[in-house]
Amino acid sequence: MPRVALKTPAKWAYMGLLALCFLVGTLTGWTSLAARVDHYAYDILTTATAPTAGDNQSVLIAIDEETLRARGGMRNIRPILTQALNEIVAARPKAVAIDVILSDKGDPADDTRLEEALRATPKLVLPSDIVATNTTTTWEDPLPQFAGAAAGLGHVHPEVDRYDGVSRELSLEQIAGLPGHRDRRWALALETFRLTRGASIIESPDQLSVGEISIPATQSSAGRPLLIRYGHNIATISAMNIPRQQADLRGKTVFLGVTALSAARDRLLNPYGQNIPGVEVHAQAFETLQSGNFLRRPSDVSALGLALLFTVVIGLAFQFLSGWRAYLVGMIILAAAHYAPVFFFHRDLVFPYFGPAAVAWFSFIGAATYQHFFVRRQLRRSESEKSRYQQAIHWAAHEMRTPLTAIQGSSEIMTRYSLPEAKSKQLSEMINSESKRLARLIQTFLDVERLADGQIEIKREHFSASSIVDTCLGRVSPLADNKNITISLDTPIKGQLTGDRELMEYAFYNLLTNAIKYSPAETRVSVTAEHNGKNLRLSVRDQGMGMDAKELKNIFRKFYRTKTAEASGIAGTGIGLSIVEQIVTHHGGRMEVTSQPANGSCFTMVLTADFSEVINK
Repeated sequence: MPRVALKTPAKWAYMGLLALCFLVGTLTGWTSLAARVDHYAYDILTTATAPTAGDNQSVLIAIDEETLRARGGMRNIRPILTQALNEIVAARPKAVAIDVILSDKGDPADDTRLEEALRATPKLVLPSDIVATNTTTTWEDPLPQFAGAAAGLGHVHPEVDRYDGVSRELSLEQIAGLPGHRDRRWALALETFRLTRGASIIESPDQLSVGEISIPATQSSAGRPLLIRYGHNIATISAMNIPRQQADLRGKTVFLGVTALSAARDRLLNPYGQNIPGVEVHAQAFETLQSGNFLRRPSDVSALGLALLFTVVIGLAFQFLSGWRAYLVGMIILAAAHYAPVFFFHRDLVFPYFGPAAVAWFSFIGAATYQHFFVRRQLRRSESEKSRYQQAIHWAAHEMRTPLTAIQGSSEIMTRYSLPEAKSKQLSEMINSESKRLARLIQTFLDVERLADGQIEIKREHFSASSIVDTCLGRVSPLADNKNITISLDTPIKGQLTGDRELMEYAFYNLLTNAIKYSPAETRVSVTAEHNGKNLRLSVRDQGMGMDAKELKNIFRKFYRTKTAEASGIAGTGIGLSIVEQIVTHHGGRMEVTSQPANGSCFTMVLTADFSEVINK
């Protein structure tokens, strides 16, 4: 299918449609369904591109079912922690993070022994959790005797997605308390990482810095979220087996917590679909910080820019390409929209999947649909006009033969023979008449093209409407007399017009000649005028063949002729009424037409006129 260039109004309509597709796709990308799809896509990419197991810096000490069974269950959690810490310290770890809340008082002897073990533990981080009340949130901190033994406190509040319950990110910062008394905690993993680095946490709106490591964590209401790179192969040792594996703890950061299914209060799903304890989530977050290999979410502007790029490229493809080439480019962009999240994920950027893909699909469907229907309609119209134009050219060529033959024949006779003066004068008048006829025929075609292109300069002169009517009535009288058609002027013509007198004469004369041409012999053509405010309604009514409603809609199209007119055998091009409408429109007026088959037609020129003074010229 050939390409058809869009004109300015069509271009604006096309651009508006693409903008609507972009808007609808973008809004769709903000729905809960889109969020679910984006998360599923993230999980698939995480599973497919899991980090390679390397030299992990952490070890997980698990208080598992075996430990609880052997040491009296959760009621003995503090003696269990005391024994585990004593055994861990003997292995000389780099730091220790505990994920067991120690906010309640226990047996005094047990608490004392635990406090001693805590104070003996190097670079110890204890957990805090947020407790919500009716009016605010507060921190559930360790007992003061335990907190005083710790090098830092870290919150153990991992983010869980509200749609599917999967833990994909960790809030590095949490704030609790009443306004004016807000208390902040860093995440357990971040606080532990800070201690192992021996550095302070330096804040900025877009990131946190710990030593030479810059952490992409934008400050927001979500508390500086960090995407966790799961998949680190962290060694897990049962608390029962610490003495036998102390060598594995030397120089490592130890995360100690409850992993037993029956006792762990914070078991979570990771992107792999695995049910893991909260302490392992913190260990995975620590390894993410330790590796310095972070996943970043692009800004909303970047995501919208990518979606807008898809819309623009698809729009341009269907604008400047045709047929299968446009569809091929569109399909390539659709494939790019689906592959883009994969491409960026391998470059540590987590672009949304659903939104840009939805924008690309809406844009592709919208552009393809618009171009399909618009271009086909334009082609049909173009082919139809081309056909009519060719018919008109053929008719004009046929009509030109008659005056040319007359001119040729008359000139040859005058050249070859010595003719009487009367005969020479008759032939000279014929040559003159046929030359003018030929000139008018050519001028008609030129006028319709120049009017369509706006190349005719409209004069601004004042003249009376009656002078136009009188002139044209005089010119058409011989035509009417030949068919015994009566032309009546039923109302006086008043008002002064401003514009191009010659063009207005042409327009009104065309209406009169059409009325005579398509009216049967011995009928009547009426000319009437109505004054409505500042408007002059100048009408020509005939008793001719008339038209139906469908034909009325097309009557002012170039080269259009009704089926009845074509069947009548009356010669015509279908150009005249198109020129009339353009002349009237260029003068700020409009054309109106009423008609019924076999009951004649009434063509009305509605023009702005001045009725304060009548000028006769």
